[in-house]
Amino acid sequence: MAASSPSSPDTAPRPPRRGPRTLATLFWAAVALVAVVGLAGRHDTSPPGAGPRPHAAPAVAATSSSAPGEAGPHLPRSRPTRLLIPAIGVDAPFTDLAIDSTGRLKPPPPDNTNLVGWYAKGPSPGEAGTSVIAGHVDTKTAAAVFAHLDELRKGDVVYVDRADGRRAAFVVDSTQTFDKDDFPSDRVYADTPQAQVRLITCAGSYDRSARDYTQNLVVFGHLA
Repeated sequence: MAASSPSSPDTAPRPPRRGPRTLATLFWAAVALVAVVGLAGRHDTSPPGAGPRPHAAPAVAATSSSAPGEAGPHLPRSRPTRLLIPAIGVDAPFTDLAIDSTGRLKPPPPDNTNLVGWYAKGPSPGEAGTSVIAGHVDTKTAAAVFAHLDELRKGDVVYVDRADGRRAAFVVDSTQTFDKDDFPSDRVYADTPQAQVRLITCAGSYDRSARDYTQNLVVFGHLA
């Protein structure tokens, strides 16, 4: 499905519910994510799901991106409801991802391949900070929601419909692949003053002995 890292510890501290987010907090939350959500990569057995078209929502006014270290445009906190990526045909509902009793982030349920998850105790998409969205790449029987994530290019637009009726538009900055044993957690998950997003799934070859992929694909984007 999405990210995992063999070098991650077995457990990680739970991030706070809200309040100031430090780099250390985001790093350990990232470790939890990278350690777990890839485990469902080819373990799923259900066929792809489907959902209704999203309701119309006003788009966020476009502005120029901010320089590093400067606060940019952002929205108040609001739960995401649907992810739309026209360039690759994604139209998927969200589910919350939470830390389990072992300190690891639970992956999205394996019985719906057209489903994405967001780390619900981190920034919501459009809120200042780094929002994390994860999805399956495939299952034993079918392609899944992020099967074509590697086709995104700089300048493509990712939309997130939110519970407050707004639509957050993110512009893709880059799409990069990392070996799971050398995953740059600081770079991917570090908190930022701008509203940014990370889309994560598995990539590379499938290691049947480890029952996991060898790489992770990460899409970096910023709120437009």
